[in-house]
Amino acid sequence: MPTITNATPLKIYCPDNGIYPNSHLPVLLFKKAITIPHLFAAKKIKALFAKNNWGNASDSGLFTYNHYHSITHEVLAIYKGHTQLLLGGENGYRVRIETGDVLVIPAGVAHKNLGHEQEVACIGAYPDGSDFDIHSGQPGERPGTDKNISLVPIPGEDPLLGNEYGVSFIWTAEIRAEPVV
Repeated sequence: MPTITNATPLKIYCPDNGIYPNSHLPVLLFKKAITIPHLFAAKKIKALFAKNNWGNASDSGLFTYNHYHSITHEVLAIYKGHTQLLLGGENGYRVRIETGDVLVIPAGVAHKNLGHEQEVACIGAYPDGSDFDIHSGQPGERPGTDKNISLVPIPGEDPLLGNEYGVSFIWTAEIRAEPVV
């Protein structure tokens, strides 16, 4: 099993930009969050996520086009390589991701690999093993995707820490801090 080395995330806020819904919830970037095992890294990361109820896992690179998911959140654990990731669409935030980093991306947040798809190898997974969809900001996607996003619950467990802390606590605090309009 990978060892957790950093449970304090950077929060990256990506507001709606008219093309991509993005989210009022922040992307959580855990830099150097896990030590990568030398043998069977992908299998062991999938096992960690599964233990914490994040499943439907895949082992792949990262898409080189803006896309988002409207029916689920996503976790990505980088186990090989590095690249620049764009969050939130064309005028969004650029972050360097590398081996050992883990990102938790809220439903609706556009993300795009600015390098080559196979420059990084990562495990992606979804809370409760949920299915996922892929949208790319095409005309007509919204308001349907906006409705889907509004129905996605905050995960019950953090993909790294389970019930101890993490995404559930951080995102719930974000919702409570929102101003009432």
